[in-house]
Amino acid sequence: MQVPSIASINKATTITSCYLGPAISPEQFIPEHFFLYLIKGKMEGYDGYRKATLQPGEYCIARRNHLARYSKLRDEGAFEKVVVIFDQAFLRGFLEKHPVSTTRPDTNKAFIPLHQTNKVPAFLQTLMPYYQGEGKMDETVSQIKREELLQILLETNPGLDNILFDFGQPEKIDLEAFMNHHYKFNVRLERFAYLTGRSLSTFKRDFHAIFRTTPSQWLLQKRLQEAYFLLQREHRKASDIYLDLGFENFSHFSFAFKKHFHKTPGEVAAASR
Repeated sequence: MQVPSIASINKATTITSCYLGPAISPEQFIPEHFFLYLIKGKMEGYDGYRKATLQPGEYCIARRNHLARYSKLRDEGAFEKVVVIFDQAFLRGFLEKHPVSTTRPDTNKAFIPLHQTNKVPAFLQTLMPYYQGEGKMDETVSQIKREELLQILLETNPGLDNILFDFGQPEKIDLEAFMNHHYKFNVRLERFAYLTGRSLSTFKRDFHAIFRTTPSQWLLQKRLQEAYFLLQREHRKASDIYLDLGFENFSHFSFAFKKHFHKTPGEVAAASR
């Protein structure tokens, strides 16, 4: 695990920006729970329902099996954080050592705010000695440190165990409501199917019964309609909105927009001024 840099939390304390645990895909989907401590910069997250903001010195849990999009704002050119992955294999092993009783979570938030305690910054300081030399941490030590952090979080955040130790799969939910809230997320159809509690074939069949078109066609049209609204009514720039609407690159967005509306995004924006 490489350590990119060192940043100040306050005038008296410094820690190393680091990452513990297995790799997580950059896709706009959270496959495993992870702890995020922001050292420098600012982060804004969106899960389809609400926005969450993280300032330096604040931390949260990003929750498994949720769609999420992040915006990173740099402070004086720097964005530094500590990320600790609490994957299912690790959590099941933790439960074998420290059994707890849990109930079904009572929230659907993707970002879980955590109680601020001095124990967390103090714990992060204990990571520093292990990042000397080549800037790598032994996997055995990494496992121990993840357990130590998890114990702190469980002690200081009642109810967090219900979220972290919920190993259930997504249940079948209202597909129409879910898609209308999450159509802007750039994920594969398999993700949408999984998160609505369906196989891909059942998802496509149920989708067509509701929307009378295919998921791919509906997603494209929905995103383009939103783009037109933002350009015409909100006077937004095309270059500022295409990623937030689920398009992978600007050229794909521009091509699809012109094909659908017979005008370029720039032409629509200019006509609205």
